[in-house]
Amino acid sequence: MDGTAAAPARTRGRPRSARADTAILAATRALLAERGWADLTIAEVAARAGVAKTTLYRRWPGKADLVVDAMAELFSRLEVADRGSMLHDALAAVGQYVDLLQLPETQAALLALAAEADRDPSLRAKVRSQVIDPQRRLVYEAWERACARGEVEGETDVDLIFDMICGTLVHRILIKGEPVDEAYLTRFVSVLLAGLAQLRMSGGI
Repeated sequence: MDGTAAAPARTRGRPRSARADTAILAATRALLAERGWADLTIAEVAARAGVAKTTLYRRWPGKADLVVDAMAELFSRLEVADRGSMLHDALAAVGQYVDLLQLPETQAALLALAAEADRDPSLRAKVRSQVIDPQRRLVYEAWERACARGEVEGETDVDLIFDMICGTLVHRILIKGEPVDEAYLTRFVSVLLAGLAQLRMSGGI
């Protein structure tokens, strides 16, 4: 040995820049709101984010993958707030979900991804793991908090509750194109919780 220290191994490729990722995903959502899915291009996203097109292609193989990540970041902002009761927790959490669904970028993205995922099982799996499942975990968290308060007890079909919330609101906002105002939100959450209470009394869940 000649005593010379070995040079550190060189890592392959450049490290990902969190700042660049944030700019790219924000640009994607902004362009979805302005132009919709059909007119969204990688070139325009790159220009809006101030990065090279090659930067996007190294990280996202196509437009659909990019939009999934943009939506996943947006929906990651949802949280279960502790408002002191199951009713008020639900109103706050579902209200956040409504606000996101009523954004033009969310509507453009979800309608397009549903169509694209119908033909692409791998994309469907990505939408489910990155966008849907994190939302589902929030419903589990809300139920556990209600149990800890003593408002409810035992197990329930949380997946059914999640499907009822998402199914109703996606249908009303994205399919029917009707808004959800405070009065509708309050009626919906009240009916949902009343139905759950009735099912628990009857032993259905």
